[in-house]
Amino acid sequence: MRDANNSQQPWYVLGTGTQYHTVQDHLKFKVAYDITPTLRASYVLGLWKNEARGRSESYLRDASGQAVYNGPVNIAGTAYAGGRALGGGDFPLTSERLLHAMHGLSVKSHTRGTFDWEVAASLYDYRRDDKRQNAASNPQTAARDGGPGTLADGGGTGWNTLALKGIWRPEGSEGRHIVDFGFQQERYQLSYQTSTITGNYLVDAPGTRVGNVEGNTRLQSLWAQDVWRFADDWKAVLGGRAERWEATNGRTDFSATSALTYPARRENYVSPKAALSWQALPETVFKASVGRAVRTPTVAELYGATSTANPANTQYINDPNLKPEKSWTAELSAEREFGLGTARLTLFAENTRDALYNQTAFDATANRNITRVQNIDRIATTGVETVVSNKDWLVKGLELQGSVTYADSKIKENAGFVVTPGDTVGKWQPNIPRWRATALASYRFDEQWTGSIGARYSGRQYRTLNNADVNGTTYMGVSKFAVVDVRVLYRLDKQWSAAFGIDNLNNYQYWNFHPYPQRSYSAELRFDL
Repeated sequence: MRDANNSQQPWYVLGTGTQYHTVQDHLKFKVAYDITPTLRASYVLGLWKNEARGRSESYLRDASGQAVYNGPVNIAGTAYAGGRALGGGDFPLTSERLLHAMHGLSVKSHTRGTFDWEVAASLYDYRRDDKRQNAASNPQTAARDGGPGTLADGGGTGWNTLALKGIWRPEGSEGRHIVDFGFQQERYQLSYQTSTITGNYLVDAPGTRVGNVEGNTRLQSLWAQDVWRFADDWKAVLGGRAERWEATNGRTDFSATSALTYPARRENYVSPKAALSWQALPETVFKASVGRAVRTPTVAELYGATSTANPANTQYINDPNLKPEKSWTAELSAEREFGLGTARLTLFAENTRDALYNQTAFDATANRNITRVQNIDRIATTGVETVVSNKDWLVKGLELQGSVTYADSKIKENAGFVVTPGDTVGKWQPNIPRWRATALASYRFDEQWTGSIGARYSGRQYRTLNNADVNGTTYMGVSKFAVVDVRVLYRLDKQWSAAFGIDNLNNYQYWNFHPYPQRSYSAELRFDL
């Protein structure tokens, strides 16, 4: 099928590469116990099971009308892909089986006295994470029944967190000071191994290891803030966070002789913040805030490389030397209450150094797409947002909400580039539209029936750092959209409720790399204990 790519250049779409049939099962269990009248413990268990079959489909047809999945490509007498023949990697068959488990435990006091505290911990575990795929030498026509392939095993990947929090309300301060403080730790582990299967890739055990990526990161932080009401109409929030980050045990290897290990990294950061609010009138408040944030590279960004011998496939190159992303953000807002509603106007600005971005570009030397997470030297963003909400204004039972946001977000400095030096400077930050708006109307007909209608709009945006993807309505493009969603809720009693909804009622066709779902329907039956 002849089409235009996201740069508005002509190309042929040979088929679908990500066509899946997926069955997901979710289980959530939550229990809470009051140890004392002021001390509560709670536990939550979550299980997510996913089984998916990827069945890509070729649009190519031979002289007899049969689908073509392998061999040379010749369309109207012209040979494509540099004469390279199609293989199993171009129209892959995949079979995925995943089982992820999540545990959360917390103990929290709620005396509302001088001091309260909380201890919370969580664990997320990839108990099973298998993806089987036919080999590049095993075309789809043969691979449907088995044959050689690969097994990618992500079992052992996961993370855990620990948070210790305290709230201190000094005696005699009469509520003028509320001090929050705590310690937080986050540990992440990456373990992903790829093995060949020479027999039947659908059922056989893994054979020779051909790829392995692994590594660990840990982030520890101490933080504190004081909510200080220093005058009747004035309130300040002063705080800061001190962080220690480390990355260890990084390793990538794609053969018995290509193992690479990376030295450990340990870095420290301090992030202050401050906010000030003034209750100028009983119904009007002004707020100003400024703060610094640091986003460290994830373990996958540092070490999660992939490799393939098929030049048509994307290759991800890791970078163990990525810098953390550092941002200064400021806001100035005015909020006013009127009747049963509120209106807020906010001006915001952000300056980000070493922004982390995942970017794909074609490497002519390697004859393949290369995907790299890279640091962008500086991105500056300014904008304005207005939010309005109202209840029972025009009609009793009617609730209205709406927002409009304008953002000017551009790359100001960047030593890197996509095609030629300097081609990203002055370009729009990816995935940030200039205009975005939402609207929601909800009406409660009676004690049982509630209906709602919502609208969402997003203006033009880009995926690429050099904004070369001028065509958003195609594969790998990002388009504008304007969609309407509706939902009806019926409450049978205090515990049972049923709902029916239609998303994208107007059936708008829009894209974000792949096409978004068009008109879709949902039904829900819910029971609350």
